[in-house]
Amino acid sequence: MKIINGILQEVTQIPSPNFDERPINETINLLVIHNISLPPGKFGDNYIVDFFCNKLKTDQHPFFASIKNTKVSSHFLILRNGEIIQFINTKRRAWHAGLSEFNNKKNCNDYSIGVELEGTDNINYTPQQYHALKKLTESIIKEYPKITKTRITGHSNIAKGRKTDPGDSFKWQLYFKSLGADF
Repeated sequence: MKIINGILQEVTQIPSPNFDERPINETINLLVIHNISLPPGKFGDNYIVDFFCNKLKTDQHPFFASIKNTKVSSHFLILRNGEIIQFINTKRRAWHAGLSEFNNKKNCNDYSIGVELEGTDNINYTPQQYHALKKLTESIIKEYPKITKTRITGHSNIAKGRKTDPGDSFKWQLYFKSLGADF
């Protein structure tokens, strides 16, 4: 996989309207790992795609009424089967981090790439997701070499007290090991 002009080749592209431009001269140097399931704890439907594209129908589940006016997106989503979907060009600012701070620098959306894993804090992610995340991370690092091991983090680390994802079910050691000893 290769990123060309902000687009990851060989994956499904579903444009989301939930983005804007990054600040001028901002360097992309952070990768943020998230999780999402809609409704919470349920997998394998199209609700996440609909949510990121502002097409979620609130009558399909009671939980959806609580997020009906929320406008969010992520650059990428990795489904349980390992399929990667890109919603936002990596050169643009996706709306994934919200109120956030990393190493005393606020507004992580300005300088980060967001990757959502279809999952929850307490259900194990699939081997297919870890494999896809490894390949995606390698492509992102090749395009954005300022993203190093110390600049890959979870949503919980940049939105402390507000977010808990990717949760205890995410195996950081396994993920970093898959990226190689040098990493």
